[in-house]
Amino acid sequence: MTAVDERELIEKVERGERLGQEEGTRLYELDLLTLGRLASRIREERYGRKSYFNINRHINPTNVCKDICKFCAYSASRKNPHQYTMSHEEILEIAGSAREKGAKEVHIVSAHNPEAGIDWYLGAFWKIKEAYPDLHVKALTAAEVNFLAESNGLSYEEMIDLMIENGVDSMPGGGAEIFDEEVRDYICKGKVSSDQWLEIHRLWHGRGRQSNATMLFGHVEKREHRIDHMLRLRKLQDETGGFNAFIPLVYQRENNFLRVEEFPTAQEILKTYAIARILLDNIPHLKAYWATSTIGLALLAQEFGADDLDGTIERESIQSAAGAASGQGMELDEFVSLIRNSGFIPVERDSLYNELQIYEG
Repeated sequence: MTAVDERELIEKVERGERLGQEEGTRLYELDLLTLGRLASRIREERYGRKSYFNINRHINPTNVCKDICKFCAYSASRKNPHQYTMSHEEILEIAGSAREKGAKEVHIVSAHNPEAGIDWYLGAFWKIKEAYPDLHVKALTAAEVNFLAESNGLSYEEMIDLMIENGVDSMPGGGAEIFDEEVRDYICKGKVSSDQWLEIHRLWHGRGRQSNATMLFGHVEKREHRIDHMLRLRKLQDETGGFNAFIPLVYQRENNFLRVEEFPTAQEILKTYAIARILLDNIPHLKAYWATSTIGLALLAQEFGADDLDGTIERESIQSAAGAASGQGMELDEFVSLIRNSGFIPVERDSLYNELQIYEG
């Protein structure tokens, strides 16, 4: 890219003009600090120095899965021989304990267990909502929705209605991985397709509900695949307005079957955050999910467009199975101190980004 081309690209971003596939890919050619400056300007115009988080509890109720995803270290049908499926009583006990510790949300995602049955999945949400109606239930990725719909002869619309009837408040963004069909066929053949993932979220938004969107990067995909992924999300958001946050997930390298030799540098990860903030002008929040990026890099990502760090998590099994240091979550006081010491203002939010408490000074 020539100096003139670079200047024109920067000026387009500064004017707030939308970039397409080619220009979005060329953003990676800009130096890191330039991208950081452009993304930070967008972030600060919207949120100032506020950084959002919530007090939440991740629950992963089963690791038994019918699918074979090469990047997954969590599924018991692969390298992990220790299968488990929690009872409703166990799930309810975890939710109640988390609520006593101040959690406002339970984030429930797991594997595609063909033996558990739809009543096991939906019954867990119903029982949590019955016992703790003030807890926000964020549950079922689009991949899980697709699995349950197909295995029970239901349409997506019918499955979504059952989710709402049984207490699901919002959907997480998992299962998106990378939308490029060729890459997807290699890393998660047989899983929900990109078009199906987008359709499920379109229908969910059509019910007046909100969700998040993820992108798994740093494995076998190329930069242009990431840009394509973001632009497909931007297009759907133009239609529905239902996405709360975009969450770039950094691929975890341990205990899985992907043959990845070159992993993204910290610079590449930060560039991806910044580019996401620039391209996704219609998705309000950009989350640096510390469970995959590490807490240090997530804090630094605040200077590259990220305005959300997810939450305290308390316990997490899926990313930690592949090497992430998120297994035991993080204490609230430590989380707040880390955000404050990085020069930002910690803001506790609820699951739909209503501000609950600002931790000044």
